[in-house]
Amino acid sequence: MQLTFLGGAGEVTGSSYLIETTHTRFLVDCGMFQGGREADRKNRTAFCFDPEQIDFVLLTHAHIDHSGLLPRLSAWGFRGPVYTTEATIDLLKVMLKDSAYIQEKEAEWQNKTLRRKHLFSNHENAPLYTVAQAETFLKQLRGVSYDTEISPHPSVRCKFRDAGHILGSAIIELWIKSDTEQKKLVFSGDLGQLTHPIVRDPTPIQQTDILLIESTYGNRLHRTMTDTLDELVHAINDTLLRKGGNIVVPAFAVGRTQELLFLLVDLHRQGKLGEMDIYVDSPMALAATDITLKHAKLLDKEATETLQWFNSSGRKLKINFIQDVEDSITLNTVQQGAIIISASGMCDAGRIKYHLKFNLPRPECSILITGFQAAGTLGRRLVDGAKQVHIFGQEIPVRADIYTIGGLSAHADQAGLLSWLKNFNSEPERIFVVHGESSSAAALADAIEQKLKWHAIVPERLTSIPL
Repeated sequence: MQLTFLGGAGEVTGSSYLIETTHTRFLVDCGMFQGGREADRKNRTAFCFDPEQIDFVLLTHAHIDHSGLLPRLSAWGFRGPVYTTEATIDLLKVMLKDSAYIQEKEAEWQNKTLRRKHLFSNHENAPLYTVAQAETFLKQLRGVSYDTEISPHPSVRCKFRDAGHILGSAIIELWIKSDTEQKKLVFSGDLGQLTHPIVRDPTPIQQTDILLIESTYGNRLHRTMTDTLDELVHAINDTLLRKGGNIVVPAFAVGRTQELLFLLVDLHRQGKLGEMDIYVDSPMALAATDITLKHAKLLDKEATETLQWFNSSGRKLKINFIQDVEDSITLNTVQQGAIIISASGMCDAGRIKYHLKFNLPRPECSILITGFQAAGTLGRRLVDGAKQVHIFGQEIPVRADIYTIGGLSAHADQAGLLSWLKNFNSEPERIFVVHGESSSAAALADAIEQKLKWHAIVPERLTSIPL
């Protein structure tokens, strides 16, 4: 039995793990690398195996850094099933087609730019996959209920447990038989924060032989929710009331946008925020919000109560979902009083780039960064204090205030990860710290050694380890 770390090792994006035995070969996740030109190269050379030889895929959740290369895998010959939760399937039907559409448009823009500059080459830029290929792949998805055992292969059993990260996110428990023994593996996927709004808390797991645990925030602690909400209220009131500008919020269309809407409604209900003009400029976010309501049984108690209040209050708080491109362009003429929530969450694609282009140069405006920004992304450059950035080939000065609202992360921090680990009855035989930048992964591995007295290692990408 062998485990290969195809991505999500020493970095946050591109999560994908290959398991090979004498009986079967399959993947856990098949994520897209994100952040700069190096990510594009990795995406185009991601398959160091024959996709036709993969029997099946187990998918932890819908975020593109875990699912984004699945249509490419299919286009390159993979014909097996992909098992994941029903909510994740509903989200993928929107997210993967949107991902393909963005890739097609960006490739088209890049080729037009090359032609305009008379920089001709033998090969034009091409998307990783097309909308048509994404639609074809969707037929390979198979829905699984939480806590229900399935057997995707005679030598493999697995269960999907609620990871508390986004709607439909899962921890995967795996039992794999080889010729001589059986091993249990646990893939944490992305673990959510305890007591975080919208989704339920991560499911505790008590035993495993092999553990892969994420470490996105393995080197830090989040602010308390009280402090986070105080900062959010200050940023909104200071920008809208005192400075008279706009607030632009880069947010993943799935998960983060719904959480932000919940918080804004709840803070308004408490009287901490007044009337607001909220614009959600993302067709995918509207679809994801509808899917969230469809799966309302998966929401936690606080989210359910807030939704009931919103419905019974006659929807006095106005939330505008922007669909048409023309309406999105019109938003850029709004000079003050708007809260604009738009994708993508790391600012590297989609409509958010236009809103940043028009609002970053204005000192009366604010940008609220509410999630992790991977190295190499536009969002990371803003967090790191860049005074100017390039958007659509133009140099844009950064004069707006940049707020990093870290406590809203859908990922557990170091304390949350250690708390989840303490549910295990005994030390796993092997612990691999994955899905985190090198410093974060190393810090979590050290914390596991120091506080739990367990041994943990940080694997390198493309390393294969016998189990």
